[in-house]
Amino acid sequence: MKQLIQHLKTGETIIEEVPSPALPPGYVLIRTVKSLISTGTEKMLVEFSKASLITKARQNPERVAQVLDKIKTDGLFPTIEAVFRRLDEPLPLGYCNVGTIVEIGDGVTEFKIGDRVASNGVHAEFVAVPKNLVALIPETVSDEMATFTVVSSIGLQAIRIAKPEFGDSVVVIGLGLIGLLTCQLAISNGCKVIAFDIDDDKINIARKLNIDAYHSENDDIIGIVNRTTNNSGADIVLIAASAKNDDIINTSARIARKLGKIVLIGVINLNIDRSEFYKKEIHFQVSCSYGPGRYDESYEQKGIDYPYAYVRWTVKRNFETVLQCMLNGSLQTELLISNSVPFSDAPKVYSNISSNKAIATILNYSEEITPARQFNLNNTSITTNKPTVAIIGAGNYTKLTLLPALEHSGFTIKYIASNDGLNAALLAKKYKIHNAVTDNNIIFNDKDVDLVIIATRHDSHALLTAQALANKKHVFVEKPLALNVQDLEKIATNYAANKISLLFVGFNRRHAPLSIKAKSLLPKNMVMNINITVNAGALLPNHWLFDETIGGGRIIGEACHFFDLMCYFTGSSIKTVYASSASASNNIENVIAHLTFSNGSHGTISYFANGNKSFPKETISIFCNNQILVIDNFKKLSGFGFPNFKSKTTKQDKGHSNQFKTITSILEKGGNAFTSFDELYNTTNATFAAIESIKQNQVITI
Repeated sequence: MKQLIQHLKTGETIIEEVPSPALPPGYVLIRTVKSLISTGTEKMLVEFSKASLITKARQNPERVAQVLDKIKTDGLFPTIEAVFRRLDEPLPLGYCNVGTIVEIGDGVTEFKIGDRVASNGVHAEFVAVPKNLVALIPETVSDEMATFTVVSSIGLQAIRIAKPEFGDSVVVIGLGLIGLLTCQLAISNGCKVIAFDIDDDKINIARKLNIDAYHSENDDIIGIVNRTTNNSGADIVLIAASAKNDDIINTSARIARKLGKIVLIGVINLNIDRSEFYKKEIHFQVSCSYGPGRYDESYEQKGIDYPYAYVRWTVKRNFETVLQCMLNGSLQTELLISNSVPFSDAPKVYSNISSNKAIATILNYSEEITPARQFNLNNTSITTNKPTVAIIGAGNYTKLTLLPALEHSGFTIKYIASNDGLNAALLAKKYKIHNAVTDNNIIFNDKDVDLVIIATRHDSHALLTAQALANKKHVFVEKPLALNVQDLEKIATNYAANKISLLFVGFNRRHAPLSIKAKSLLPKNMVMNINITVNAGALLPNHWLFDETIGGGRIIGEACHFFDLMCYFTGSSIKTVYASSASASNNIENVIAHLTFSNGSHGTISYFANGNKSFPKETISIFCNNQILVIDNFKKLSGFGFPNFKSKTTKQDKGHSNQFKTITSILEKGGNAFTSFDELYNTTNATFAAIESIKQNQVITI
């Protein structure tokens, strides 16, 4: 299928050929009939993409601060590489989609195949959308009109935040697409609406829609509002404009009444004149997208609706309300359509978007297409003696770490898979991978595939590993191997039944050059004590990693690296775990875990999120035989008490490339995995034991 994307680094807008998206549980697959380009809203993204690196940095000072912090911890060149890889990520465009449902995922009962629906799907021939972001279109509402559903909901949400009463005076500043729709919705709510803009054409359209509209520069805004409100001021000011100055927010304060409300929908500077806000005690709020549920993982991805009695208006219910307004005629869209073009002309529309005065453009799609979940980029057959690999997962880890590490590993990559299809296709093109797919069974059923690399989100690791083992594939799975005992046992069962496949887990730090050097300096079969301090840094409280069902938490999901690393250095299995947490929230972090090993060694992992980024992220200290080794952030190894070794310095290398070169050698020459399944089983169970120890406040024996 075809999809429209924007290159963040170059500003180029192109249509890419990609496989049709997968259909996760709780989603529907929609064949697009029409989609809408909201010129004003999407113009900002296009202009940002076309801006210079300096301009991008000025517009994102918080990102610049993150880059500077990363330079301090990881070094200049690794940071520069990471920044340019990020900028090389194209973005999907569009969020106003109308089409017909052609497939229904597990758990979806409110729709059927053939339903006409509106959604926030992107500009693509097929879109997979979670059910709570989809609404059924009434029979007499046209496809063209229904493309305005999502963008109208943005205005509706702002009105709901303002909570107008019947007869309130509402000023709308900005008569772009969202502004014109917001005016109509406010009028439908029984409000007296006054609108302002600097564009005469938009003012004329507003007047044709019976909106009392004026020119914001040529007309006296304050005088008009005072005359209309008997000098009381506006009850509500809705800002639907985009500007890079402070005039709009301060004008809004001057025209608002005492205890009035200002709601921001657009993007403006917010250096406020405090005196106006202070004297009038003005209420100011920013409206977020289409309503409650937007950006909520449980609502969007898991399909868990908010209770109707407590959250009356959600994203989906806002969509449905807008469609009812279209049905009863209180929302008109015909005058807002500037042009209607084939989907193939979309890049031309975006190339002129900065100078184009269009309000809304409708894209029309061909209906003579069927979903295809494999896209072949190279029709030539693979003839090589190198191990053939398939990658499942095309997210940030794959983009920024995995594929760069695989470039010189000696593998032939036949497939890359992702749910959306876009990421897989773009990475396949960049790294000359033969096929982009959105159906993992294509990979599992291909006898040519020797190794399946699993680089998906944590909650899918165990299931995909078990499936790959059941299909007699060698498996590399990025850590963690599993999130709970039940999933670990499923893997153990499939591994025991397989007897021919090798299983590797992405504990890359044991393959770091400085780890290998440290191991070579340590005496064998000797008791040691190890301290590992991890300055992990804080995550937002709602970060997906904290969700035990998705990310497993920071100990199982991240700190597992250091459980494995201690096993590597000691050459022994973990015997007991005692852990405690000083976290102030329900999210388990700031943990100290004490491990004992079967050979008598001891280790302490201090995993902290409350440190400072200027301090090294990972420090490993090994005490043994009256000698000490210290690894500083995998950039420097220092030795104390070693006659022939003092230190070794290198650029930061956490072992990703070495890891895959080792796997290639094993698959080519034969042999066992570098970590036995018993060791993987022990390490994974130890992370579960750490969580159990924190909860029970006692030592857990593995």
